[in-house]
Amino acid sequence: MKTIVLDKIASVTRSCQLKREVRLSADIPCEEGVVVAVRVLHDKSTYNQLELPSGRMAHVKRGDVLAGALGARQALFGYAGHLPEKLAPGDTVHLLNMGGVLGICDSVSPDLGPPFACEVLGAVLHFPYLGERIGVAARIGGAAPAALRGEVKLEAAGVPVVALVGSCMNCGKTAAACALVRELAHGGLTVDGFKATGVSLRRDVLALEDAGARRTGLFTDLGVVSTTDANAPAVTRTLLTDLAAGRPDAIVAELGDGLLGAYGVAAILADAEIRAAFTAVVLAANDPVAAWGGVRLLRERFAIEPVAVTGPATDNLAGTRIIEEQLGVPAINARLEAGRLAALVREKIMREKVIRERAVGA
Repeated sequence: MKTIVLDKIASVTRSCQLKREVRLSADIPCEEGVVVAVRVLHDKSTYNQLELPSGRMAHVKRGDVLAGALGARQALFGYAGHLPEKLAPGDTVHLLNMGGVLGICDSVSPDLGPPFACEVLGAVLHFPYLGERIGVAARIGGAAPAALRGEVKLEAAGVPVVALVGSCMNCGKTAAACALVRELAHGGLTVDGFKATGVSLRRDVLALEDAGARRTGLFTDLGVVSTTDANAPAVTRTLLTDLAAGRPDAIVAELGDGLLGAYGVAAILADAEIRAAFTAVVLAANDPVAAWGGVRLLRERFAIEPVAVTGPATDNLAGTRIIEEQLGVPAINARLEAGRLAALVREKIMREKVIRERAVGA
């Protein structure tokens, strides 16, 4: 056991509330969420920032000592990497994302260049036993991952839920989610929000808070570094139930990545109970072909009729005309017509409310 001083602490470790001075062990459990200290081995001119627990971005330099968490990533426009099978001090791992996820890189995006290579220093210890100097490897989320292995009960409490799904990553989901939060909040509603899938980074839920969300949730808070088909439904049930217990007027849920991605969006939509809790679904797409495929997937695979298509596919009249003529779905740009998109969503919420009230009365 040795003591080191950290230069930077990644946001993925936020739940551990690390101090700059930490103690390390050479015994490193290679499991998702285990907190590891590393030393950066080189400089980079692109994709060279780390998100801190505060949400602020900090530039990473050669020689920086960082604390991150072991995990995997399967990003379409980023790095793909896996969890190492074994690690020891002196081994090399890679910084797979700006949230501080550490793993072995398998595939590099040509736009980003190679990821930061980092020398492993050891597992960061925490000391759970009062009055004893017995340290165990720190893990994000504490005991939360165990709770996700069993059946997680969904209690939406009748709160309307607006889900944002996308054709892929970087297709305008967060921009649309923030626009909806802002417009609904301006309309007098109390709105909460969460991000159900992706790889650990707090940026999107912080954007929801900036837009006016009262409370937010992120899968990282549950000890999940990167969502998959195996855990995404349980994560969604947990986050949705937690926010619904606070009785907001509406919940905006962003499902990160795309309908055909590796982060578990399809598994969430395949869950009939979760699907029934979604009052309205908005599809974000990069172009008309992506919009066409996304709408077809929602309709044919999940029996979901999206209330609107948004994203770069709707940036001008050429795209919106094609989408509306070919698919019969309103095409609304969230950046240019946020009020119209929110009005359409609110109309769907009110329509569903009337249907539920009539069913109860009958």
